Amino acid sequence: MVLGVNLTLLMGESVPRPVSRELVEAIQSVEVTHADEGRSGFQIVFRVGRRDRGDLAEYRLLANPIFKVFSRVTLVVTLGATAQVLIDGVITNQQLAPNPEPGKTTLTLTGEDISVMMDLEQRSEPHDVQDEATIAEMILGQYKIYGVEPRVIKPTHIDRPTQNERVPVQQGTDLAYLREIGQRFAHVFYIIPGPAVGTSIAYWGPPQRQTQPQKTLTVNMGSFTNVRSINFQYNGMSATRLEGSAQDRRTNEIRSVREDRSDRPPLSQFPALENQRHYRITQFRQTGRDTAQADARAQADVDRSVDNVVTASGELDTVHYGSVLQLRGLVGLRGVGHSYDGLYYVKRVSHRISPGQYQQSFTITREGLSSTKQRLAV
Repeated sequence: MVLGVNLTLLMGESVPRPVSRELVEAIQSVEVTHADEGRSGFQIVFRVGRRDRGDLAEYRLLANPIFKVFSRVTLVVTLGATAQVLIDGVITNQQLAPNPEPGKTTLTLTGEDISVMMDLEQRSEPHDVQDEATIAEMILGQYKIYGVEPRVIKPTHIDRPTQNERVPVQQGTDLAYLREIGQRFAHVFYIIPGPAVGTSIAYWGPPQRQTQPQKTLTVNMGSFTNVRSINFQYNGMSATRLEGSAQDRRTNEIRSVREDRSDRPPLSQFPALENQRHYRITQFRQTGRDTAQADARAQADVDRSVDNVVTASGELDTVHYGSVLQLRGLVGLRGVGHSYDGLYYVKRVSHRISPGQYQQSFTITREGLSSTKQRLAV
């Protein structure tokens, strides 16, 4: 594909296996998109055609059973000596675009990661005397058949109601319910493909902002530059403080609720909530919570509000960068000045691969301006 870059495609009706050389040579382009919210997706475009009389009834590629919807697809990119599983998912859409010109007919396969299998069946399921983390572990345990390994991080506050208080009831798909119960603590749910082919990690927990920073993104620094383009936005209307009151469901005592800063590890020297002249203030309006639950819900709302105060979007020179930018971790940025240099959270990464090209575009975010680091590891 690209000098020093190899792409491996595995497909199968249930278990993905390396495809034939014929299929590899028919690939026109591959795109994989990861975001920290929602499912990851992929799109593979194949060139198809009729070579002999045996193809008259049907295109040979289209007749292959591994191209059916809900067949399994795994994409692995090897950059240098490092292999990275880009996606482990299933085909959800098939599109054929016939063209009378030889070699111009295309077959496009679009799909999503394994979590799409958690979004097929709506359920009405009670979870007696169970807290959210226990419910998440139980739901995810049902999907080990797809090579999914649960990784559940318990919230600081455990809400395990008795039968006399309430019974948590799932009304919807497993995926929707996992995200619903996670939002109560500003937790996220997503699938991490790999590390081995055929396996994935199902993560339910807080955003991972304490990881080891990845290789630094570099702008306007001569031969060290590995970012082709980048632009920044500062959203002054994002940061929100929360005020209000809550009546404890156990004691009936009414107490004030106030959260005015995020409890996530800061990535900026001047977080918006603590340094803006003005900020949004919203009212806490939830009922039926005890004191700890009300505080946890309020903190979650404040944490979400500062996630995207500063947003940077750009395109990476993959070969010069020499690595695959990882979603949902930290990455350093240098070369754009003190206000925007420093550490960021990687919110979105797209990979576009075609013969002779490998491009990565990215979106990174943090809660304010100026770097907390004097130096970044290159």
